[in-house]
Amino acid sequence: MSSASQSAHDSSAHTSIAASPAAGSLTDQRIVVLDFGSQYAQLIARRVREQNVYCEILRHDISAERLSEIAPRGIILSGGPSSVYEAGAPRCDPALFRLGIPVLGICYGMQLACDALGGRVEHTPSREYGRATCHINDGSDLFAGLPDSTDVWMSHGDQVSGIGNDFSVLAKTSTCPYAAIRHRELPVYGMQFHPEVTHTPLGGQVLHNFVIGVCGCAETWHLGDFADAAIRDLRQRVGNRRVICGLSGGVDSAVVAALLYKAIGSQLSCILVNNGLLRKDEQAAVISEFTTHFKADLHVVDAEEMFLGVLAGVTDPQEKRRRIGHAFIDCFKAEAMKIDDAHFLAQGTLYPDVIESGAAIDGPAATIKLHHNVGGLPEELGFELIEPLRDLFKDEVRRLGCELGLPETLVWRHPFPGPGLAVRCLGEVTAPRLAKLRDADSIVVNEIKSAGLYRQTSQSFAVLLPVQSVGVMGDARTYEETIAIRSVNTDDFMTADWSRLPYELLARISTRIINEVAGVNRVCYDISSKPPATIEWE
Repeated sequence: MSSASQSAHDSSAHTSIAASPAAGSLTDQRIVVLDFGSQYAQLIARRVREQNVYCEILRHDISAERLSEIAPRGIILSGGPSSVYEAGAPRCDPALFRLGIPVLGICYGMQLACDALGGRVEHTPSREYGRATCHINDGSDLFAGLPDSTDVWMSHGDQVSGIGNDFSVLAKTSTCPYAAIRHRELPVYGMQFHPEVTHTPLGGQVLHNFVIGVCGCAETWHLGDFADAAIRDLRQRVGNRRVICGLSGGVDSAVVAALLYKAIGSQLSCILVNNGLLRKDEQAAVISEFTTHFKADLHVVDAEEMFLGVLAGVTDPQEKRRRIGHAFIDCFKAEAMKIDDAHFLAQGTLYPDVIESGAAIDGPAATIKLHHNVGGLPEELGFELIEPLRDLFKDEVRRLGCELGLPETLVWRHPFPGPGLAVRCLGEVTAPRLAKLRDADSIVVNEIKSAGLYRQTSQSFAVLLPVQSVGVMGDARTYEETIAIRSVNTDDFMTADWSRLPYELLARISTRIINEVAGVNRVCYDISSKPPATIEWE
């Protein structure tokens, strides 16, 4: 397990496949998002990629000189929680507005652009949050092909109150006279609303108009092409040497393994570490799926006793992750040393992992949680790191899995955290508590599948709480533990809303858990969104 600083070091020390020359042609025409602390920054990047244009997130204070070197086709300034007139508010290099590269400021990003170019930003009497009707004054550029009025999503406490003679108004709402603006001389645009969220129904068209129309990007970002380029790069980089890949049962490691198998075939060795924190029947399922779809070398390590030993008495979530990470390294290293000629280590690191762990390109983002697969294995292992999915979001990984021919049952499997059930077993992790959780989780997933809702939900699972409560079973008083059910819907796993599961389904799950899982007498349903909560409980 590594700290954010170690992750940043590792990200600069190893070259990702997507950044290599052969794959570079897919990313030459890129859009960059400068992140000012917005919860939607990654959503903006995903929405741009939906236009078949590569997009990446950079820190907000990157220099204009560095941006010139990167040479993006366009720059998007994200929203953020700060006020531009506050001391210490995050700012961008004002020189970027005069690079000749089109700039689109969203919410805080718009206010920042106006403030830098002679406009005025003030606090509004009341925060505007929710849907508004936007009336379009100018149907060219950003709003080409849109009707005269459209619904948009607002979320701001400040707004532009004056634009001088340097900007023209493109759109307005009843409470926001400068809902969208354009600089008269520079290719700088701004909008107070959020086009990236689904609550702005035509926001995708607005972003398309900016990315394709204003920036002139070609639609070259296709996952089929990405797969072909990544396979070529892997073959060239690996040569005749051997690659080790860790399998977890999740879609990320499966797609990495599939990509590597297509590239190098029998030079791939996979290791499955059974840490005792897997879902019910997970090991057997992974072995079955692996041997069906791959013919590579598979090593299975039974390390349940070791992991439970290092977790004994530990209740702090980050300490759990740290200890699991170190134990995984020890197990993986011991098994890897048995594999002759191993030179590379492949990991299923995704772009959100990189961002959340503070290892984003050109500087760190805020560290939300430790990810065991971002810089998780130290250089002392002696392997070069390969992270072919490092530039992809989860939905892109699933689509890539389909491109590679993996079965839908595997590609669309709900995500499972790297530390496994340890972060769903709140409090101390013990074998009996894991057994309760494993059985309850199996009931949740099987009932949601039986109801035909597995593909309609993004992630569904059980959490065992260290809360005992009084109950009655038969004529006897019980004092037993509590299971929480968590089910969310999301496009990107960066924001999520709780699933509106039918009451009848929830009742059936609750009845089965209480009747079939010994030691549980109460079931609750988690109706928290992300943010402010996270999807996992720890």
